[in-house]
Amino acid sequence: NDFIPIAEETGLIVQIGEWVLRQACRTAMTWPTDAHVAVNLSTVQFKNNKLYETVLAALQESGLPPTRLELEITESLLLADNEPTLATLHKLRALGVRISMDDFGTGYSSLSYLRSFPFDKIKIDRSFMRDLERKGDSLAIIKAVIGLGHSLGMATTAEGIETEEQLAAVREQGCNEVQGFLFSPPIDAREVIDLLKAETRPKLRRVS
Repeated sequence: NDFIPIAEETGLIVQIGEWVLRQACRTAMTWPTDAHVAVNLSTVQFKNNKLYETVLAALQESGLPPTRLELEITESLLLADNEPTLATLHKLRALGVRISMDDFGTGYSSLSYLRSFPFDKIKIDRSFMRDLERKGDSLAIIKAVIGLGHSLGMATTAEGIETEEQLAAVREQGCNEVQGFLFSPPIDAREVIDLLKAETRPKLRRVS
């Protein structure tokens, strides 16, 4: 919890983020061709005005098709309604890269940001899954977000799935994708291929 904020404060997150992006693209090229890789972006990375070129270089050097790369941002990036930021996002999307809204539902104006940019995916924050079995309103919110995503042509991902009950609940609501410890803890990139080979297990498949 301390490392990323310090890296952002010092500006080192730009170099770190570039390394992560290049490494992720190279690694994804060793996976099956239908496997995608998602990379989180920091708000600071957009401030150096070279993000598009960095992403393009990582794709060209690795040979990874842009459609296999997904970039995740949080709504804090759009707080200032920054035109250069939106322009960069549009350029990345035009390139074929998919853009996701991460931790959806944790801010004050999540809905308004969906009007600012046509996201490919909404990732529902894990806090709603954590409260799913104790609070009925969490299920109502999850259902509403999934319905909203479908209406806008955006895929939905439920984060933080840890129990079969949570999986069943989001599946029933029509969530497109899921992620969480129920499927795997964080693992080394070299172990991902073995995990993907086990994809024939029903719980590792996409929900729809």
